[in-house]
Amino acid sequence: MTEPKRIADQLRRAFDGDAWSGSSLQQTLTGITAAQAAAYPWPGVHTIGELVRHLASWTATAAQRVQSREHTPMTRDDWPAFPVVADEAAWLRARQELHEAHEQLVALVEALPTAELDTVLGDVRERADGSGVSIYVLLHGIIQHYLYHAGQIALLRKFV
Repeated sequence: MTEPKRIADQLRRAFDGDAWSGSSLQQTLTGITAAQAAAYPWPGVHTIGELVRHLASWTATAAQRVQSREHTPMTRDDWPAFPVVADEAAWLRARQELHEAHEQLVALVEALPTAELDTVLGDVRERADGSGVSIYVLLHGIIQHYLYHAGQIALLRKFV
């Protein structure tokens, strides 16, 4: 198996498969209603809906960067709004955006030549916009990002 195919496997596992750390992102989101996704259990904490839209933004941006093989600006806002009073259609759209971005990224990774994994995206390392790292590091970062926010969502759902 090539390294890009291994990374695609890890992306799938973190997103909706057998994640080594426990529940995948999609398993964590199972059963959450629009009202729960919009709820603010504490001041200053992002809602589940905001976390899902944030994940969709970063996943779509990663896909764009892999496709272009260069550092590109964010494709969407880093923290897009989620309706304070959300209906099920808004919640479904947010999850669909994330799913579509994930599927696009996995398809691009599977087609990626192994030698391209070392391509550095951007000249300077800037954490805020994710620049200055290789495609390899970017992709592993997305895997970590899925599971980091899945942990936050798992905690939030206990209080909403």
